[in-house]
Amino acid sequence: MVKQHSQTAIPTVGVTTVIFPSEETALDAIAELQEFIALRPNAREVRKALAVKLVYQGYLYEEIQTILDVSLGLITGWKQAYEQYGIDGLRLDHKGKKSYLSSEQREQVLSWLQTKDFWELGELEYKLAFEYDVIYESKQSYYDLFNAAGISWKKTTKVNPKGNPNAVAEKKKELETVLADNREEIEAGKLRVLLIDECHLMWGDLSGYVWGRSDQEIAVPVVNEREKQTYYGAVDYLEGELILKAYEAGNSKNTIDYLRYLLAESKEQRLLIFWDGASYHRSKEIQDFLSEVNQDLPTEEWKIHCVRFAPNCPTQNPIEDIWLQAKTWVRRFCALIPTFLHLKWMEEWFIRHTTFDFATLQMYGVFSKIK
Repeated sequence: MVKQHSQTAIPTVGVTTVIFPSEETALDAIAELQEFIALRPNAREVRKALAVKLVYQGYLYEEIQTILDVSLGLITGWKQAYEQYGIDGLRLDHKGKKSYLSSEQREQVLSWLQTKDFWELGELEYKLAFEYDVIYESKQSYYDLFNAAGISWKKTTKVNPKGNPNAVAEKKKELETVLADNREEIEAGKLRVLLIDECHLMWGDLSGYVWGRSDQEIAVPVVNEREKQTYYGAVDYLEGELILKAYEAGNSKNTIDYLRYLLAESKEQRLLIFWDGASYHRSKEIQDFLSEVNQDLPTEEWKIHCVRFAPNCPTQNPIEDIWLQAKTWVRRFCALIPTFLHLKWMEEWFIRHTTFDFATLQMYGVFSKIK
């Protein structure tokens, strides 16, 4: 006999309604499902019953999806089959919802998938289950639809919505002009162009990918993943070398110390610095320091001339690629680095022993190196 399950409908924000059974009905259902699980030798039937049992026990669909590695659509379909047909609805020979789309329906779904730039799998599952009464047993069937619609699984990229593309384009022209106007002195070694940025290396950055046994977790010892080391770096636009110095934090005091360090490392050269608009790059302390260094010299003779990038767009600075290269390199050895001290040593070793040469490094113009 099929049991009739008393339920209470609670509307939720979104496109569907979650149905919660009464406590008494839930307990009856859990007992019935547990008995079925205990008696059934078939693993597929057990998984269906277990998924429905977890629903009645109050687990979220997303939690059940993770526990049993099944799609949200399947969980929904199994629960509905049980509510409509009882235990018989979970048997393999039960004729439930169809598992295919007609040619016309498939074209409708593919057209629908063109209406947005990105999707969650659950959205497609819901669309098929509730508009076409179709539930696939395998996730691959949903993936095939995504693929047919030209939609692939990809990593997202970060973009600052405050960024202004027009301002970035204008700033790029300005930097290209500054370099072109000073080409002769740059190539003669009299004016050194440095792109400056700060990097915050954290112990948690060590987590990466390694080859290991598929049935074993690879544990990397990290005592305090937020333990941090700040680095100031300046990549030489002409030579591709990065001048590195470690500090406890990024602030005006350390920025001034680093600028003094760059002057000492640059012999008789004047410095043309490109950097972002961090508050400690614009502080009164920095302005006073620059006034002290440049004294009353005309602009073209300043010891340090600073030019800021357009705001909210870190990709303007090629040094970002260097920080990424360094972190990617140390992650290759993530299972072999025992302490944060070792991690810092590896990061610094890579940067100090690498000459960087990639397309964006001279994104504001190509120059001949000092001979």
